[in-house]
Amino acid sequence: MKIITISREYGAGGHSIGRAVAEKLGIEFYDKDILRETARVSGMDLDHLAKAEEEIATRERFVRSLMPTTYLDEKDSLYSIQRAVLAGLAKKGPCVILGRCADVLLPEVDIETLDVFIYADQLHRAARVGEMLQTKNIGEIQHNMRKHEKARRNYYEYFTGKTWGDSRNYNLCLDSGTLGYDLCVELICAAAKAE
Repeated sequence: MKIITISREYGAGGHSIGRAVAEKLGIEFYDKDILRETARVSGMDLDHLAKAEEEIATRERFVRSLMPTTYLDEKDSLYSIQRAVLAGLAKKGPCVILGRCADVLLPEVDIETLDVFIYADQLHRAARVGEMLQTKNIGEIQHNMRKHEKARRNYYEYFTGKTWGDSRNYNLCLDSGTLGYDLCVELICAAAKAE
């Protein structure tokens, strides 16, 4: 069985789906564990690392595009550490890895992956984000959705050079709003077993 990587839109339920896939297949699920291990290896404060992890400014992306071989900062160093952490976890055996560019990082170190992207329409995601934030304030919900989407997109595109959410980057793209979480879990499990 390949390593399953799950990328997701904010509020599309990727975390819940990924955890359910791991439970159903009897394999490990990695999300915040990656962050904790990266903090341990780097010696960096976990809160600082969590903030830096997905915050890549447009200016930084621009500078890196001009000088990709010479521009190295804290985020690049952390990305390298995180790549080693991901590879180490993946080499332990089949697992589900949530986000963190695992769909690109692992194949770079010759680890085969089944890459999944979970998305949903605005309405479905807004309802879920409202539940997560425990608010019905539409402005707050939309602000959080935009903020998280921008952070994920910038992080992915900054480090991979690929377009986040582009179906050509994944083996399986699933609309959790239309299909529902249970069917998404079933489809991912079936694809994982169909090697």
